[in-house]
Amino acid sequence: MKQTIRIGCGAGFSGDRLEPAVILAEQGNLDYLVLECLAERTIALAQKRKRADATKGYDPLLERRIEHLLPILVKNNVCLITNMGAANPIEGAKKILEIAQKQGVRVKVAAVIGDELSEKLKEMSDEIFTFNNEDFAINLIKNHSSHNPPFSPLISANAYMGVEGILEALKTEAQIIITGRVADPSLFLAPMIHEFGWATDDYNLLGQGTVVGHLLECAGQITGGYFADPITKPVTNMDTLGHPFADVFADGSAIIGKVEDTGGVVNLATVKEQLLYEVVNPYAYLTPDVSANFTTVQLEEIAENQVKVWGGTGHEKPPTLKVSVGYQAGFLGEGEISYAGHNALARAQLAGDTLEKRLKADFPDLRTDYVGVSAIHRTDFERQIEPYEVRLRLASNADTAQKAALIGEEVEALYTNGPAGGGGARKYVTELVGIVSVLVDRKNVIPEIVLF
Repeated sequence: MKQTIRIGCGAGFSGDRLEPAVILAEQGNLDYLVLECLAERTIALAQKRKRADATKGYDPLLERRIEHLLPILVKNNVCLITNMGAANPIEGAKKILEIAQKQGVRVKVAAVIGDELSEKLKEMSDEIFTFNNEDFAINLIKNHSSHNPPFSPLISANAYMGVEGILEALKTEAQIIITGRVADPSLFLAPMIHEFGWATDDYNLLGQGTVVGHLLECAGQITGGYFADPITKPVTNMDTLGHPFADVFADGSAIIGKVEDTGGVVNLATVKEQLLYEVVNPYAYLTPDVSANFTTVQLEEIAENQVKVWGGTGHEKPPTLKVSVGYQAGFLGEGEISYAGHNALARAQLAGDTLEKRLKADFPDLRTDYVGVSAIHRTDFERQIEPYEVRLRLASNADTAQKAALIGEEVEALYTNGPAGGGGARKYVTELVGIVSVLVDRKNVIPEIVLF
């Protein structure tokens, strides 16, 4: 058994930058590189791509990432673990092999599947439980199962799996492990369990390992990216922001760092912010592997860009798994137009009031934003500052794309029918994907691996 491993995080979401991952793989002296690329809505969108083309449904940037990273990973003997498989890990694995063949590289790839539950929901109807009292989700599944096409609005149902499938893949010595929906910290926890021989019911070790995974999972957030504020929290060299790695020890303690000479910073403040990110109950951060206790975590800044973390604990894993359910939620119609110069806000408000009178009857939830004044917090906090320029935005949901388009058409018509000086009109119609969550008994989710 090893006494220490180094795990890097090269991506914190599907659209993340590629360059930091390349630098990590090339210069990070890593044992494992993790690319975390799935959000709840991301996998629903991936399911839509798979329905349109059965060979798609993996991460849109998979090919570009693998083309750049594969030769470096093989050269430096770095194992890649990623959820870029999204809705289609099998086809994602095949694409990786295709790229490897073109590059003349031999590589073993393992696809982890089993999270897809869309076809099982009807049979599981008595074993589906509400998540955060979202009764709407239960009704949606029972009344609009995927077994009732074409009337079903359901797009996807993917369970958050834990480490089990990845652990099986690691036993095969696969160099690339590609998964579908696996909980973010589990991507990092699995190599710790594998390398250190941790028992999967040693919940204190799993809790500490989950803390480390949680700290790494958002990549550039902990190296100062999402942290930065030029006035109160300045971060240097943002243009070359590095992504993090952790030296993890057999007792679960770890040192968070980044590649030397990359931009950004790792310090107590960046680590504390990330520790609290998306944590509802710090006493019980629920994952498929453990109920982690973040309140016992201790941090120490031991050197420049090095923060030690230890003390995380945990309790027994929950008996249920969370399932993200994607559904068709209609269409969003939007229109935007700008006003600048003298009385810019007054003219924008006249335009907004005019369109509300024209549209409100057909769109009761019509939203009017004055971007630059009150669009984010829905109030101007009574600040009496006259802006030089304002962008008016109107938006509303609709059942059909045709109806949604009316919003943008009315905004565009302001060119000649509205207040003076409007310009730069844009109109959009976007198909909406809604996301709700339910819980299922974990016995219904069986991870499998397919080797290539």
